Amino acid sequence: MRRLLSKAVVIDDDDDDEYPWRQNAHRYYIHLLLSLFLFLWFILGNYWVFSVYLPDFLPPFQQPQDYCDKTLYLFAVGVLALSHTVLILLLLCSGCVYLCSRWRLAADED
Repeated sequence: MRRLLSKAVVIDDDDDDEYPWRQNAHRYYIHLLLSLFLFLWFILGNYWVFSVYLPDFLPPFQQPQDYCDKTLYLFAVGVLALSHTVLILLLLCSGCVYLCSRWRLAADED
């Protein structure tokens, strides 16, 4: 949904309007709110999953609603671990690209 909305935020190269971004300002704010919501949902999901690390997988006799399905819980942990891994790899790769561009810029100046 966020990806579709980001396609709608494309700004035309209209030279007649001095401020072309104002035409799509409402879409920009919707995109911003949706991104904020998804970020907070991700943080809250991390808290929900990892605050009960290795919960009871068998339903107790007195309170059968206080247990987690093992497959669903392990899937949630796997998805979060994968998303954290991708985030770390993106940060490392962007850091490497930044350092390489700085070194190339310094070599070109010499």
